[in-house]
Amino acid sequence: MNITVVGTGYVGLVGGVCMASMGHQVTCVDIDEAKVETLRQGKTPIYEPELQALLEQTLASGSIVFTTSLEEAVVAAEVVFLALPTPPGENGEADLSYVLQVAEQLSPLVDHYMVIVDKSTVPVGTAQRVREKIAAQATAEFAVVSNPEFLREGHAVHDFMHPDRVVLGTDSEKARQVLRELYAPIATADSIIEMDEASAELAKYAANSFLATKVSFMNEIANLCDLLGANVDAVRLGIGSDERIGRHFLQAGIGYGGSCFPKDVQALVQAASNVGYDFKILQSLIAVNTEQKLRLVEQATDHFGALEGKHIAVWGLAFKPDTDDIREAPALTTIRHLLDAGATVTAYDPEAISNTQQYFSDQPGLTFATDPYDALSAADALFIITEWKVFKQADLVQLKQRLAQPVIFDGRNIFDPRHMWEQGFTYYSIGRPLKGPVAA
Repeated sequence: MNITVVGTGYVGLVGGVCMASMGHQVTCVDIDEAKVETLRQGKTPIYEPELQALLEQTLASGSIVFTTSLEEAVVAAEVVFLALPTPPGENGEADLSYVLQVAEQLSPLVDHYMVIVDKSTVPVGTAQRVREKIAAQATAEFAVVSNPEFLREGHAVHDFMHPDRVVLGTDSEKARQVLRELYAPIATADSIIEMDEASAELAKYAANSFLATKVSFMNEIANLCDLLGANVDAVRLGIGSDERIGRHFLQAGIGYGGSCFPKDVQALVQAASNVGYDFKILQSLIAVNTEQKLRLVEQATDHFGALEGKHIAVWGLAFKPDTDDIREAPALTTIRHLLDAGATVTAYDPEAISNTQQYFSDQPGLTFATDPYDALSAADALFIITEWKVFKQADLVQLKQRLAQPVIFDGRNIFDPRHMWEQGFTYYSIGRPLKGPVAA
């Protein structure tokens, strides 16, 4: 099948490469000439496990090509995926300008039957707006389908190739049949869920908002555990074994970030507001997550009395492990508040240093290390922000030797508290009792 993917961000690039590996002929389009040239050379502009090898494989086979020309890309296209950014506007509402602009550009190029697929996360009504834009100059039949993605950064290739569900929002049986054929190599009949456009568009926002709610609820429970002397790990096991709740997204920490949860929660709140509905749960959710990102700074302030003049090591910059994505990452908020409080910071992350350097743009007081242990030198404390595997496997002897003071503020609960106390660390985590070393 001939497929065009417009946009080579996380969704478009992963989807395009994966569909090419399934045997489809894929053309990916992007207006960024430098990015297109990088991809033609077989280099991914983002870090995502398995993606680099798959890109090289599909380029070598000729099943994927990259171009800056939309006209060239859709000459023989049977399906056109719109995988474009929908960033939040000032009021949190999704900005559809990229999607609608491409739909307008696509309109005069629709001279044969095409299925146009909204792969971006978009509010209810977007498919209709795209349809109207394309219909203005189209000379052939076409269909617009809402087909939201449910990929997790760090697991995106696996998630695309092994989907737990494929949501198709359309009233067109012809378009459904085309997409059933497209997804046939990876999706069973049971995993393809067909519905109307509006429900498909809302399903993505609802899914991410619900998961963000689970995360924030557990963080609230963790904060309560700190006050009551309970252990959030035990509470998590106690409720996660209930099949009605499930064990996923119950890990306490310092809040969620990334390109999806913050943006999608805000967009759903605004979409509700636009029709006169006050979505109180999600409004509270945003406030809870904003406060949670400051949890380690608050703990450190309580411990030291003041942070001015302190030197802090930070492990983890990406919003989650196995990605270089720092969008809405808790580390950015944490570092900014440490610097504002008069502390200096040395940070390390396996993949996200370059993006963070660009974000802070030579911020005084902030330096970066090329090795996790080098970041510890002369530090008064270590902040753990992202749960990379390399941090979980840390050499505690070396860690203690490098730190000026054996104090750790763990925002992801990656170590066992009692073991850390026995090793002589003053160890703070999220929602787990006892902070100081065990007495001899």
